[in-house]
Amino acid sequence: MAGEPEWDERAGAMANLDQIDRRLLAELQDEGRVTNVELAQRVGLTAPPCLRRVRALEEKGVIKGYHAELDASRLGYAITVFALVSLKSQAEEALRQFEDHMGTLPEVRECHMLNGEIDFILKIVSKDLQSFQEFLTSKLTPAPNVASVKTSLTIRTAKYLPGVPLD
Repeated sequence: MAGEPEWDERAGAMANLDQIDRRLLAELQDEGRVTNVELAQRVGLTAPPCLRRVRALEEKGVIKGYHAELDASRLGYAITVFALVSLKSQAEEALRQFEDHMGTLPEVRECHMLNGEIDFILKIVSKDLQSFQEFLTSKLTPAPNVASVKTSLTIRTAKYLPGVPLD
């Protein structure tokens, strides 16, 4: 359909992503619960083409999902910890085994493989220091293939901006 973005496999990004698509993405990234009618008004479209564009962006995987942003501290998760994990082996099977195990741990909110001396960085939430210590010694340190774990407790968050910058 004309005007809808096309996927460019070589570039790994959206080709022909026009200004309206970028505005749609920016608006949805800022407020995922906006109605289609309101979204259409904000970007200068009528509702039907707006919905078609959003659905096309969803189908192509540019929009991966929608979620509510929760306040961890109000839900009893008082601390956030970043853990730097080094593995004994960097063989693909060992990496996947570690990633799979991290996927089973609800306290681990993010797990990123890194290039360099450290293999993974994890973002972990916990109710308190005692709960985190228990998690560290019973679930993270004995995880498959773990050689070492270095942790840093978050004191405060100066910036939290999910998503990506859009023109």
